Amino acid sequence: MSKVYSVAVLVGSLRKASLNRKVAQALIALAPPSLSLKIIEIGELPLYNEDIDGTPPAAYTAFREQLGSSDAVLFVTPEYNRSVPAPLKNAIDVGSRPYGKSAWSGKPGAVISVSPGAIGGFGANHHLRQSLVFLDVPCMQQPEAYVGHAAALFDEAGALAEKSKPFLQGFVDAYAQWVERYHKA
Repeated sequence: MSKVYSVAVLVGSLRKASLNRKVAQALIALAPPSLSLKIIEIGELPLYNEDIDGTPPAAYTAFREQLGSSDAVLFVTPEYNRSVPAPLKNAIDVGSRPYGKSAWSGKPGAVISVSPGAIGGFGANHHLRQSLVFLDVPCMQQPEAYVGHAAALFDEAGALAEKSKPFLQGFVDAYAQWVERYHKA
């Protein structure tokens, strides 16, 4: 039997009905059997503050444990002002501390940016990749995934439209291969 890799999915948008959350849920549904994707919530994390990290809040500890126990990470993010949303950046900071004990290190990752606009969150996607280099998260380079006009991915009932499945299926299948290749190396 093949190994099943646990994947922490971080959604940059906090809205429960966000397009990013819908894409994350679609990727979870389309994931091949070798991946077990689970959204790790980031909305309740207090802003990172080293002063309170001596006795970390329960939310920090729970987040770090969830992230630490995963085999890989997948980011689904909108773009805010040509960068990642503040809650996602905060989650990155919380997971990277205390210094020398980053929960991110060595976990193969991928980024998919989702936007109602035309350029598909290109700026956020690349800005996030810069942080991933420092965090020692080897990031899948291809296929790149910048999803513009994201509302068109879903039908009027909010379900993933059939025309959208091939792109997302291709992305999650390539990611599964990336995770397997990384862990076998």
